[in-house]
Amino acid sequence: KPLHHPPVFDGLPLSSAAQESLHLDGSAPVENVYVDKKAVDKLTEGFLTHYLPDLQNSKRALQELTQNQLVLLDTLDQEVTKFRECNALLDLNSLFTEAKVYHNKLVNIRKEMIMLHEKTTKLKKRALKLQQQKQKEALEKEQQREKELERERQLNAKPAKRT
Repeated sequence: KPLHHPPVFDGLPLSSAAQESLHLDGSAPVENVYVDKKAVDKLTEGFLTHYLPDLQNSKRALQELTQNQLVLLDTLDQEVTKFRECNALLDLNSLFTEAKVYHNKLVNIRKEMIMLHEKTTKLKKRALKLQQQKQKEALEKEQQREKELERERQLNAKPAKRT
């Protein structure tokens, strides 16, 4: 005949609340519950044997997914860096293009300034020549007038001397 012990689970005595919760079809609480340690071990082993491989496979799959996510994040970071560099290059290219446009404008302005300088120099020379020519003409006119005046004086009748 088996020994009667207070109800235990996994070597620990059950509380009175736990004992009250053990009813069979609303009948009176089970007074003497015997828990066979070997049965618990076998149930645990069976449970682990049944579910552990799936859990381990799931764990491996999750680890692989996590690793793949890390690889994807790293790849995304690299692509973002490439896009930033590309945008920086585009900005740099537009800056160089803009610099080239302004350089060409400056070159054109310089050419125009040189051309205007040459024109003003030519105009100054021409103005100087015209001024010199007018002065020469004025001088010649003055000399001509003086000659005419002298000639008129000589042509004017001189009173004859009476002898």
